[in-house]
Amino acid sequence: MHFSENFLYFIWQFRLFNTNELYCIGGEKLQVINPGLLNKNAGPDFSEAKLIIDSTTWVGNVEIHTVSSDWILHGHENDKCYESVILHVVYEQDKPIYRKNGVLVPVLVLKGLFNEELFHNYNAMMLSLSQFPCAKQIGTVDKICIESMMSRLIVERFEEKSRAVLQKLDKHKGDWDETFYSFIAVNFGFKVNSIPFELLADSLPQQILAKNKDNDLAIEALLFGQAGFLEQDLDDEYPNRLKTEYAFLQKKYGLTPIDKSIWKFLRMRPQSFPTIRLAQFSGLVIKSNHLFSKILEIDDLTLMYQLFDDLPVNEYWLTHFHFNKSTRRVNVQPGKKSVQNIFINTVCVFLFAYGKYTDQAHFMERAFDFLDRIPAEENIIITNYLDYGVKADNAFMSQALLQLNKYYCTQKKCLNCGIGIKILKK
Repeated sequence: MHFSENFLYFIWQFRLFNTNELYCIGGEKLQVINPGLLNKNAGPDFSEAKLIIDSTTWVGNVEIHTVSSDWILHGHENDKCYESVILHVVYEQDKPIYRKNGVLVPVLVLKGLFNEELFHNYNAMMLSLSQFPCAKQIGTVDKICIESMMSRLIVERFEEKSRAVLQKLDKHKGDWDETFYSFIAVNFGFKVNSIPFELLADSLPQQILAKNKDNDLAIEALLFGQAGFLEQDLDDEYPNRLKTEYAFLQKKYGLTPIDKSIWKFLRMRPQSFPTIRLAQFSGLVIKSNHLFSKILEIDDLTLMYQLFDDLPVNEYWLTHFHFNKSTRRVNVQPGKKSVQNIFINTVCVFLFAYGKYTDQAHFMERAFDFLDRIPAEENIIITNYLDYGVKADNAFMSQALLQLNKYYCTQKKCLNCGIGIKILKK
């Protein structure tokens, strides 16, 4: 039977082998005081292990292989990092391994020391054709274990998203308002038009919008003009006023619009057309200049919603989805789910990133508190977990499940997942 090294890491890390009367292959008595910390970078597999070998206490690195000759196969005999290995853990010994000074490396052979049914359970999960590896077993896992994993996952997810925020913050030379403006613009584009919105924000600094904060027409002209939608013949009075205003502002600020062709309209509901999303974004900019500074001051989710209520969207868009093309009267205010999406993917992420960057934990806590009170997202991934008994009651849970699915379930990293480990240890 062939065992992967990842599986043997699992056996060693959680000491799922018979620890009574352990002996190295050379006859030395072995006690495992601490298996050490799994190393996810280059070097030996576990660090800071504490062992007693023949009454001598050792603290150092442990290396794990399926067969002992893998030490040579992987070139460890020429790597100084492996001179510090205090124990070589293998499933089978097929070759003695020596240090450079000619001394044998102590070896523990795991074969026969653990219930190999564990591997059959693990293999069944790896070969599962269900929506995720532990779909059939996850319903048996206690609530405390799942909640603990969800808490770990949400921190992982927001730390990952924070790195993207801090990279952009560096580009904007530490200007949080400018960085937030860029990210919320991307959020207004959702996935389909996120790149055009990002290019728009990069081409039109918030400082320019701030200089025209008292002129609604100028704000709308700058955004539609930079988006490329005013470089065409226009029939109606309002778009022609935008065009005239933009021509003046474009020359004043030396602006170059992005290519209109990159905006996507196909297979979208009209309320999600980029023209409508731009009109809404214009309304948000008009209503809330330097928005991030205001968000930092709000610790009440109800008040946060008010920032996005009754946006001053020009009445032209009540009867148009495109320039030059009228339609029946519609509501062009952002829907509640759209606003909640912005809260989850931008507002809460920035509160977390800002709190971490400035070492103010209350902002990080506020982000998670908001997630607790925002309804869960609705998509096929969340539904898949619900079908097997894992319900997302709020956005905290749904965001954690998305992280679980992307970085653990789809990659079948069950041995790195608290839920997977719980199931396998049963």
